[in-house]
Amino acid sequence: FQPFVNPRATPVNNLDSAIGPSACLQVYSLHVCLLLDVLCTRRPDHTLCLSTGTVFPQEMADQLLYLMSKKGILDDSTLGIFRDCKQFRLRRAIIRSCKVSAEAFRLALCPHRLQELDASWVTGGLTGADIVSGLASNPECRTSLQRLSLNGLCLDWSTLKEGEGGGVGFSSLRGLRTLCLANTDLDDEVLEDICTLPHLEVLDISCCAVSTLTPLLQCKNTLKSLIAHRLRQLDMSPSRLLSVLTQLHSVRHLDFSDDHLSEDSDGSNADETVRQLLEGSPQVLPSLVSLDVSGRRRITETAVRAFIEARSGVVFLGLIATGVSSCDALEKCKNLKVTGEANESQVCEALRRYRDRECFIREALVHLYNLTTDNDKPRPDMLKLVLSGMQSHPSSLQVQLVATACVFNLTTQNLCEAMPVPLLSSTVTQLLLAMEMFPRHTQVQMNCLLALCSDYMLQDVPFDKYFAATLVINWLSSHEDPTLQRMAVAVISVLIAKLSPEETAQLSKDVSIMKQLLAIVQQKAMVGVVDSTLKFALSALWNLTDEMPTAARNFIECQGLELYEEVLEVLYYVYLIQKVLGLLNNLAELEEMQSDLMDEELLEHVLSLLQDAQLEVEVRYFAGGILAHLASRPKVWTLDEDLRTTVLAQLHSSIMTWSHLEREMVSYRSFQPFCPLLQTGQPPGVQLWAVWAIHLVCSQNTPHYCSMLEEEGGTELLKALAAHSDTHHDVKGLSEKIMSMVERHQTQNS
Repeated sequence: FQPFVNPRATPVNNLDSAIGPSACLQVYSLHVCLLLDVLCTRRPDHTLCLSTGTVFPQEMADQLLYLMSKKGILDDSTLGIFRDCKQFRLRRAIIRSCKVSAEAFRLALCPHRLQELDASWVTGGLTGADIVSGLASNPECRTSLQRLSLNGLCLDWSTLKEGEGGGVGFSSLRGLRTLCLANTDLDDEVLEDICTLPHLEVLDISCCAVSTLTPLLQCKNTLKSLIAHRLRQLDMSPSRLLSVLTQLHSVRHLDFSDDHLSEDSDGSNADETVRQLLEGSPQVLPSLVSLDVSGRRRITETAVRAFIEARSGVVFLGLIATGVSSCDALEKCKNLKVTGEANESQVCEALRRYRDRECFIREALVHLYNLTTDNDKPRPDMLKLVLSGMQSHPSSLQVQLVATACVFNLTTQNLCEAMPVPLLSSTVTQLLLAMEMFPRHTQVQMNCLLALCSDYMLQDVPFDKYFAATLVINWLSSHEDPTLQRMAVAVISVLIAKLSPEETAQLSKDVSIMKQLLAIVQQKAMVGVVDSTLKFALSALWNLTDEMPTAARNFIECQGLELYEEVLEVLYYVYLIQKVLGLLNNLAELEEMQSDLMDEELLEHVLSLLQDAQLEVEVRYFAGGILAHLASRPKVWTLDEDLRTTVLAQLHSSIMTWSHLEREMVSYRSFQPFCPLLQTGQPPGVQLWAVWAIHLVCSQNTPHYCSMLEEEGGTELLKALAAHSDTHHDVKGLSEKIMSMVERHQTQNS
């Protein structure tokens, strides 16, 4: 079952043509789907009812139901909008994996003249008996319904005999052509009823408890496709089974595969039947063009060779997990599609065809992993197949384990940069879901973190970064493996920088995050271990406290300031000192934190860094920022006044020696922390640091920062500063340069 596609739609080459009827229907359906609460009222039973009298085209009604199902918002309440058969005329109903009750199904879907229904894996107590009796209660559905999928449901057929539905069965739905009942409690008696359907062409009874296939003889003239994977309780001798198959002269596709990983396989009788079928006369199943015998280990290459030589019209052969997919006879058949392990084509074909079969997906993924270990070319086609397997089996440890390893192989190094961005978004989402599903499995976590540790993935691919950050942080709290810790902290440091201010504020409320990151800093720095884990932890803390009072307070209360004072004494790597000073700069920007920084020993150390002409400008810049913010508020300054005077003098003299930086050193969310420093009454050293900083970022990223400066009123402060008679000429000069940049930016964008 697929979402509605207009069969008359043709490719278009321009935007005007693209917004045709089908595209408009899809856009409008999505709009309605997202605004259901606004567009609907509630009935007394709390189900939704569309408040307008709009009549929806049939295609749009189908599309809307599909979208609601796909987005996970379809339930008894929202399904209520389809009770009105005049507004919504459904033909294709897809409620797969949704939570729907028997009553909601009866009221909302049974009155429609349905042609197709997919209710596979529905939860909420809805049974196959409920569905069949409900559909049969509508005389139109008895003849109109052509496709019905109830995979994974409890049929609960006994209730039809005991209740009001006596005499109702699948045979009541006389128009059925396709019936899918895999993984249900289908038994021999129900199969007998099904096989009386006059137009039945496709039947899927995989993983069911039938013991005989003899009832199929009743539909031997119409049945074209029989899917009978893993019939565990089949109790037929090879001769009897082959006798039945021999009479199915219309069957074109036969799937008689088995789960090779299961301990309760369907036994040697079925394997012997397959052998006889492969080696036997083409008069058995004379119309056959597609055969799947995957998972049957007793098949020989001799049997496969005989089958291929006798049946030149066969277009598909399923052989994965049989051990014979490397048979040389297969290579000679250019038009034959094969699932197997012998080559890339066979493995990819298996991933395409067996999406819902965990046993074969697992097998195919293992071989795909081996194929992609040395991969050096972008393969978005393969990545899509891997994601499909992950989505279909989210709770399978073995699938997720191998799939995440395949994802790493397919996205490592620069491979991901050549992939479509939407595909990468889906990839990251699946990796996060795998991490969430298996939080204690070290290898799954490692695979996911390895794949996520990509600047391109984390910086340029859109996904839910808040969910990712909380997931990785929570994982970090219960694991101490050094390799995983390094990757997790690296991911966290990038993610925190990408969060919105609101998300960062929400994250900063959790004091345990601060404790974890500070513990890593202490663990590394205090024993003299300077590695990437320490670097990423310092970066994460710096980003977490950026304009975040709650995070800053947590930092203080977790003894972070004392730790950072010690770290400053022992660190000698410039790039690490810069990160430490960056966080202290964040604290100094917050008025409520400034009193905590009034430590003479600390400030004298910071002043020494400012004055050290041997240090890079990056370090001296942040040292100057700390001192400028603290010296800008005389009322907060509680230390010796001579120290403040020295700070102000050294700020001015040091800044005038700084060379302009070409590389980006810092980014700002806003210029609000600079506003107090730009007031005309501030000392020249304070003002100079602020205008130097603004000039730096505006010259490096003119469009972004010039726009930000205008929007936040910074240009007005600079104008006032430049015009004031007491403003130092060094400050005036930089202020005027900034305003010139802003004016040029305005001219270019006017």
